[in-house]
Amino acid sequence: MSLEDIVLNLCSYDDEQEWFEFKENWFQADALGEYVSALSNAAAFHHKRFAYFIWGVNNETHKIVGTKFNQYCDYKSAPYQNYLARNLSPSINFEFHELIINGKRVVILIIPAAEEIPTAFKEKRYIRIGSSKCNISKYPKREIQLFKILDGRMETVETMKAKYQDLTFSKLFGYYGSKGIVLNEKTFEKNLGLRNEKGEYNLLAQLLSDNSHFPIRVSIFEGETKASNLFSVREFGDNCLLYSLDELLRYGDVLNIIQADERNRVVERKEVPLFDNKAFREAVINAILHNQWTSGNEPMISVFSNRIEILSRGALPPAQTIEGFFLGESIPVNDKLSEIFLQLHISEKSGRGVPKIIEVYGKEAFKFNERSIVVTIPFNKVDRSEGQVDSKVDSKVGRENGLNNRRKQIMSEIRNNPNITTKELHNILAISVTAVAKNLAYLKQNGFIERIGSDRSGYWKVIE
Repeated sequence: MSLEDIVLNLCSYDDEQEWFEFKENWFQADALGEYVSALSNAAAFHHKRFAYFIWGVNNETHKIVGTKFNQYCDYKSAPYQNYLARNLSPSINFEFHELIINGKRVVILIIPAAEEIPTAFKEKRYIRIGSSKCNISKYPKREIQLFKILDGRMETVETMKAKYQDLTFSKLFGYYGSKGIVLNEKTFEKNLGLRNEKGEYNLLAQLLSDNSHFPIRVSIFEGETKASNLFSVREFGDNCLLYSLDELLRYGDVLNIIQADERNRVVERKEVPLFDNKAFREAVINAILHNQWTSGNEPMISVFSNRIEILSRGALPPAQTIEGFFLGESIPVNDKLSEIFLQLHISEKSGRGVPKIIEVYGKEAFKFNERSIVVTIPFNKVDRSEGQVDSKVDSKVGRENGLNNRRKQIMSEIRNNPNITTKELHNILAISVTAVAKNLAYLKQNGFIERIGSDRSGYWKVIE
């Protein structure tokens, strides 16, 4: 990637990240040294090879405006770069570069990530917390985590070797293509960060490969606890993680039964979903995105008679506070996976996922355990009177008389697999494709099932 591409890529972020900084003409000798320390340590913290300090970009708008900053200026009767190098420990090979972008002069300072021990300026170590430059000693948890990272004890999806090395990525190419993005076969592994420093496929590559070997299970229980009977288990996995997530979200549409609310009915009855779909989607996406995949465990979803529990492995990051979490101040657990989700518009940089859940269900929806975070989505069940329920039952009697065993079996198969095809039903039921089509048409016309999306890429939904 060229220097111009690096600058333009950083400018595309909605907000500054902890490993780069924009200024226009600003210069303070010692403060810049502190920034170099902070950015070098932040790059290591976020598993980046380099951090960047860029002059000529507006800090608020991220527009290239040009700069008059002189990287060759003197300080205390000597070149400033010599002063900076003398006061950094251990020594790091920083570089200043000057370039013209859109006719504007830009200066970029490339700062290597800290190695082995944190980078210090004048014997003090700094770190970035959000957009602030801070003395790292004030944040002991983050300092401990940084030392673990530098000591090689903190594995990430980017550094951990994949359990399987014979990986293929045809589904990844297909997913990107469906979003209008063409991956380059020669450079996609490097651009997406799919290999570790030893050149081995990393855990991120395994997650995005045609077979991630991480099945995400949805367990449905008859009662309100796991001690009750297990009704069914559905697995979404052994697939590219992006497709598993899509299938899981579609299955949420199947679970989200639309209830008829006959209370205070005047003309049209009110249709009430079992739960808020947007809050459910945000909870699932966050669970996948922030799951501690290096633990070897995937997120877990449990459906009870009165709620859904979505469990993500791993506690809050050391740099994250409860208050910041609830405000939507996201600190990614899996940096590169977060970038990919943003690129594909699966998630946003706005950090509105958690606030959206809180808006609907309150802070009590979240439970923080030592090694997991659980989001509870309660069911909004319509409280019908006996008369209303009986009326609803009576209205269904006629059409349910047309439900023979074969059609009931088709509905059961659709519940278990909303993506099931006519050909698959043909094989399961041992009847002709024409017979399958006729039964599907009957179920659809009589309101038992619904087709969501197109015939080619959509899925079936059972209407309760």
